[in-house]
Amino acid sequence: MLSRLFYTLLFYSLMPFVLLKLLYRAIKAPDYAKRWGERFGRFAPRDLSRPAIWVHSVSVGETIAAIPLIKKLKECYPQHQLVVTTMTPTGSVQVKSKLGDQVFHVYAPYDLPGSVQRFLTKIQPELAIMMETELWPNIIAACHAQEIPVILANARLSKKSANGYGKFRSLVEPMLRQLSLIAAQDQASADRFKDLGVEPDKVSVTGSIKFDLQPDQAQVTIGEELRLQWLENGKKQAVWVAASTHPGEDELVLAAHQQLLNSQPDALLILVPRHPERFNQVATLLEQKSINYIRRTSQQLPSEQTQVILGDTMGELLIFFAACDVAFIGGSLVPHGGHNMLEASALGKPTLSGPHVFNFMEISKLLAESGGLHWVNDAESLAMEIEKLFKSPAQAKAVGLNGLKFVSLHRGAIDRLLVHIAAVIGLERGVTINSHPKE
Repeated sequence: MLSRLFYTLLFYSLMPFVLLKLLYRAIKAPDYAKRWGERFGRFAPRDLSRPAIWVHSVSVGETIAAIPLIKKLKECYPQHQLVVTTMTPTGSVQVKSKLGDQVFHVYAPYDLPGSVQRFLTKIQPELAIMMETELWPNIIAACHAQEIPVILANARLSKKSANGYGKFRSLVEPMLRQLSLIAAQDQASADRFKDLGVEPDKVSVTGSIKFDLQPDQAQVTIGEELRLQWLENGKKQAVWVAASTHPGEDELVLAAHQQLLNSQPDALLILVPRHPERFNQVATLLEQKSINYIRRTSQQLPSEQTQVILGDTMGELLIFFAACDVAFIGGSLVPHGGHNMLEASALGKPTLSGPHVFNFMEISKLLAESGGLHWVNDAESLAMEIEKLFKSPAQAKAVGLNGLKFVSLHRGAIDRLLVHIAAVIGLERGVTINSHPKE
């Protein structure tokens, strides 16, 4: 209790800097300057005539992964209202574009007692589901005090994060013990949670719900049609996508593409920065390097001179994966921790990643062992691997099929999670499930 008090006082003392950071981010992404009241629990309350299930994700990646779960919850619990919260404007865009008015959406409150209490009063959830690593001491304590069960779903805990939590055990252990269930992605994460003091019967390995992604066929069709247009109009032979890139990584990707163009001048790169506030920065980088590019937002078709399409849109990554021959997943050539590589694999695309994948360590290891993921270490090896796959369509197809088989084999995490949800809130919905994730 004393540790949480110190944590709360520290959070209050840092709030001016938190707000300044929001203002700073708003310079490049104006949406950060909007809807501040929601972050303090100030918004019009939902319709309380129906019980609610609250699902909280953070940003784009977690929200995309959570959408199949949210849709399944709506199907299994039609009498409930789904409340979905995010922390970032990009996550908010995903909720609004994919779910619209099917859910009640607001920003999650800051982890301050007053903000949390206002939020819970206006939402009154019957159950709270936190995605992946969303552990907030005051939110969890307030839910516990109001007898609102909290499930940490699709939970992952790296060795580095576990060591960090261990340094604040007096704060972390009571918080973890207040959770009703931790549904872990893998056994390693489950064991780390137990080592931090969680009772073994509150931890279950359900697998990653990222495997349950079902590609939107309409977007896949758009991507396939765009590919044909790009190839025909631009006289191109092959397309690769660098998805979710970060500062310092764009330079490496462009160096790889320039190397590739020496041997395959008819190659086209779709470069997709992770955050929308960086779109203009990357455009400036392309101009500085005298690279001929077009913006996706211009709706132009590439010409023979076009070398790069800058993916400066939101919600089109699946389209770009459908349009490409090879997919490189960013956040991995720089020490960011990587991003979800399963979206590309679910479309049967040969997938490449750099070595820095500590946020997806288990999935990337197993995907690589299945033959669906190839490793690269720098710009030179990235260029060489893409060239190899371009020149050997049979090998590229085999790598893509290996990835697709891997994804298909590991599906079912959402069904396993739904059984636990039914048990926690005391409702049975007769969902057919596999009791254990496939090895």
